Amino acid sequence: MRSNRISTPRLELIAAAYEHLRAELESPEHLGALLHAAIEPGWPPGEYDRSAQEFFQDKMRDGGKAVEGWFCWYAIRKGTEQSPSVLIGAGGFFGPPNDKGEVEIGFSIMPAHRRHGYATELVNALVAWAFDDTRTTKIIARTTRGNTASCGIIKKKGFTQSDCAGNDLVYGLTKNEKTHEKA
Repeated sequence: MRSNRISTPRLELIAAAYEHLRAELESPEHLGALLHAAIEPGWPPGEYDRSAQEFFQDKMRDGGKAVEGWFCWYAIRKGTEQSPSVLIGAGGFFGPPNDKGEVEIGFSIMPAHRRHGYATELVNALVAWAFDDTRTTKIIARTTRGNTASCGIIKKKGFTQSDCAGNDLVYGLTKNEKTHEKA
């Protein structure tokens, strides 16, 4: 069974289980207790809103342990002697690989923690985790033209634009391109 935790230099990533999502919908403080992390006012960040939480909860309830990691991951900034661990963002996928081997990634960081490289660290870890599964051949990322931070992060990772429709941009990264990744 694959790990439901990923450790990076500054982050601890925890794959959401059904219990996490249920607790999060009850109250952010309940989620914080389960994750052993402080939750700052304003949680959840960006597009990771209540409807996304409910979507992930439904998928986790239906799929159980077999789909852990293919939906939400919590990004926790590791604590130090001077500061506690803090839940700073969420990221993940919209499900396991489809019949073409594709998954779609998404991520969101709390405003106070943006522009510190956490989203890049999160995306790097999630891309590696997804490509570690032999079924995954391509990762898709969707964003808007106005979201220059997200565009920059996914371009830096090596994603290339594959489509656009109005204000929406679609990027892709195939498994063989991953070997040429940038940090």
